[in-house]
Amino acid sequence: MAKYKDYSYDQGVFLPVYFDRQILPGTFEYTLSHLIDNELDLSVFDKRYKNDDTGAPAYDPRILLKIILYAYSRGITSSRKISQCCEENIIFMALSAHTRPHFTTIADFVSSQDEEAVALFQEIILICDEMNLIGREMFAVDGCKLPSNASKEWSGTKADFKKKALKLEKAIEHIIEKHRQIDDIEEKNNIIESDAKYMATLQKQIKKIREWVNDNDDKPGAGGKPIKSNITDNDSAKMKSSKGYIQGYNGLAMVDSKHQVIVGAEAYGKGPEQDLLKPMIESTKGNLEDSVFEKTLLTADSGFHTKDNMDMLAKEGIDAYVADNRFRKRDPRFKDNDRYKERHRKEIAGKRKKSQLYSKEDFYFDPDFKFCMCPAGKRLYRSGRGFDTQGNFVTRFKAPKSACGPCKLRSKCLRHPDRSPKRSVAYFHSGTKNKDAPDTATERMKQKIDSALGRMIYSKRLGTVEPVFGHIRHTIKLDRFTLRGKIKVNCQWLLFCALHNLKKIHRYGSIPAT
Repeated sequence: MAKYKDYSYDQGVFLPVYFDRQILPGTFEYTLSHLIDNELDLSVFDKRYKNDDTGAPAYDPRILLKIILYAYSRGITSSRKISQCCEENIIFMALSAHTRPHFTTIADFVSSQDEEAVALFQEIILICDEMNLIGREMFAVDGCKLPSNASKEWSGTKADFKKKALKLEKAIEHIIEKHRQIDDIEEKNNIIESDAKYMATLQKQIKKIREWVNDNDDKPGAGGKPIKSNITDNDSAKMKSSKGYIQGYNGLAMVDSKHQVIVGAEAYGKGPEQDLLKPMIESTKGNLEDSVFEKTLLTADSGFHTKDNMDMLAKEGIDAYVADNRFRKRDPRFKDNDRYKERHRKEIAGKRKKSQLYSKEDFYFDPDFKFCMCPAGKRLYRSGRGFDTQGNFVTRFKAPKSACGPCKLRSKCLRHPDRSPKRSVAYFHSGTKNKDAPDTATERMKQKIDSALGRMIYSKRLGTVEPVFGHIRHTIKLDRFTLRGKIKVNCQWLLFCALHNLKKIHRYGSIPAT
């Protein structure tokens, strides 16, 4: 029978620990410690402390940065767990020199360093530039939507919140009325006791809603109509993501193609990205230099494609490749991408034929295009003709209300028969492009990105920017923002982007061993 040496976990040992010997050269913690101590100018952190003559000594910001960034690199975001690691983990002890900061100190440091986080991020970009990690050949910009520390159930307009408060008040009245109708005293006392906490919660929610409605106004949308606010975190927004609708922020990053270094980053409380291209360009210029886009290409997906953005890029002289939402449709390499959808449509055509809406193929068009006939035999009269914004010649027809109002085929003809008064149809004339249409920046961008060179350059965008978000979300494990408010969330986003760049310095940079 085999014999093994005796061992027991129910024992301890005293070890002489030298903190500098625990941080071994070649490790990420060594790179982190070396850069913070020797390369980065962190004097901006010193300015916020005013305890020279009076007050207790503060924790050195360099110590706090080391343990926070190292914890983030290991997927630890909780300030309580970071504080616990400083008590139990030897690497955290070495980085913090066993100073053991309290979790409230760590949480306050993360949530209050908004200006300092920007300065730290810029300093790390300059280090990357000095190490020649930024190629300046192509930048790719994109966004990553992450949930915030707020529930989407507390989103709405002032009118929505007033209705919700009334609904909660009616619920309280219903509970009180239920108590009045109970005759059995013993049973009544038991029910009142069990409902007391629930009623207190409802009253607290009503008070929260009333105070917010009295102190805040609706946020105006692009069209002037109010958009949904959030009582818990009004800087966040309800936005559509790959996992459905979330209450959160859109973390944007401008990424260099050489080593995927982030050269510009900011978190925004809005889902649509149309208005965020110019701020990201200005932010990147501020982090590097104003002339950075004179020789650097810029790529962005269709979320950034608007007429104003194309005009702005043309005015700034930026060599950009921004796809529009019809880019794939025009690409011959994707001509068969809908073949499975076509087969699916044909397979279920018989089942859905009765429920499908009438299309323009079901209408008869006069040879002179003076009118057209609908499937019900009613006339639609010409309401206009001319070139649209795409340069296509279009003839438009509209039906009179007297024809569509009593029609029995409204449910098959109108998408919303309950609120749409009449049907309209547009006929696109083939082969009638407007040759005299002005050469706009939008058209030039389409021609540019449809070229062989444009498709080749744009194809590099996906491999440049998407791995960055994958690294931040799944390796560093930023799956949601733990703070509230745009300033604090932006601070946390910049810390994670700075950590991503530190990882690139550790991998591709040259850090001396002594």
